[in-house]
Amino acid sequence: MESCAILILAAGHGTRMRSSLAKVLHPLAGRPLLGHILNTVRQLQPVCLAVVVGHQAERVKAAFADEAIEWVLQAEQLGTAHAVRCALPVLAGHSGELIILSGDTPLIELELLQRLLQQHRAQKSGVTVLSTTHDNPAGYGRIVRNPGGKLLRIVEEKDASAAEKGITEVNSGVYCVDLRRLPTWLQQISANNAQREYYLPDLLALAVQESCAGVLHHGDALSLAGVNDRQQLSVLERVMRDRLVNHWQSRGVTFTDPASCWLADDVAIGADTVISPNVILGSETIIGEACWIGPFSEIRHSQIGSGCRIKGFSHLEGVVLDGNNEVGPFARLRPGTVLAEAARVGNFCELKKAHIGEGSKISHLSYIGDTSMGRNVNVGAGTITCNYDGQNKHKTIIEEGVFIGSDTQLVAPVRIGAHATIGAGSTITKEVPADSLAVSRVAQTHIAQWKKRKI
Repeated sequence: MESCAILILAAGHGTRMRSSLAKVLHPLAGRPLLGHILNTVRQLQPVCLAVVVGHQAERVKAAFADEAIEWVLQAEQLGTAHAVRCALPVLAGHSGELIILSGDTPLIELELLQRLLQQHRAQKSGVTVLSTTHDNPAGYGRIVRNPGGKLLRIVEEKDASAAEKGITEVNSGVYCVDLRRLPTWLQQISANNAQREYYLPDLLALAVQESCAGVLHHGDALSLAGVNDRQQLSVLERVMRDRLVNHWQSRGVTFTDPASCWLADDVAIGADTVISPNVILGSETIIGEACWIGPFSEIRHSQIGSGCRIKGFSHLEGVVLDGNNEVGPFARLRPGTVLAEAARVGNFCELKKAHIGEGSKISHLSYIGDTSMGRNVNVGAGTITCNYDGQNKHKTIIEEGVFIGSDTQLVAPVRIGAHATIGAGSTITKEVPADSLAVSRVAQTHIAQWKKRKI
């Protein structure tokens, strides 16, 4: 399909969000609202992609600094037609069609935009508007037709008569416009209305006068829904969650209770993986095949290899599991942690910047930080790497085959040689040679016939 130009209107305050954050930057499934629309329209391979910004313009631009976008400043918000007029300089030199969207409609899909463009071209329209139907159309511009069903105009609610307010077909805010006619039409739009603003829907009345107005009706109102407040955002969050779950179910992933889970839109999950109830899968997370993610676990910015079992109530962030690992329950793996193949981390363990070798085990009640651990190490319960001296972090190196007894403190910087054994209850402050036994304990004493003092 021949390409078109894209213009996204994202200058509004979003006052009903009651937030210090610009509306288009509010996250949905881990991505800003505007980011969802950008991802969709880029698939049309537009000849020009422009975004109109106003409120918090620099903050919005910074959020998408790595993307090729023509930024347009609407310094004073005087309506949607005024926003489009501000964009005319960056659209100059482009012909064909312009698709105009709002920056707060994140669920719109590529296939629908393609249909809009195809109908617009097939009917040789000057303007084609995308409409939908709402049982409660309050707040939306109404699509006004004549008795024969022909489009007459779009009327905003504040300017609508009582009869017009009863119309349930509404304007989605998505248009396809002939770029050659657009500048002339914009000059004819006035602010003679209740809001004293320049309304973009007035393009339709001008196109009707020239017999080149079109409408494409789409029955799924939610896919065209905008976000005006927190309640609407939460509704779209559920819709997006259901879309994502359905997508991964169709690719062989099991969700035992989909409605209780949350996942970001960039999560990737391998076939035959099972996701238990109340699991959170955050942004930049990749989960391999045949994994099991236990209930109430949270995984963010992590790569989980195939065959891993993450038991319930575990929290993983910024970690890499090579595969066939077992974690938890109640484990916390912090950024920089890497588990080699078949390494295990048990209940109530915390790891940070720890590289754990193949087959090594940290089974329970331990803290391992700033550590490099070799293969087949066995760490007893209650082991702590004392990596912070009050000013700096220091590293612990544990070579392969080491056995560390319970309740051991390894005071970094320190190295434990290969196949060494650390006796339970030891505090290790010096290097332990390979194949040796290190014990650091106070001698056990007994006081005969000792009795507790009476208070």
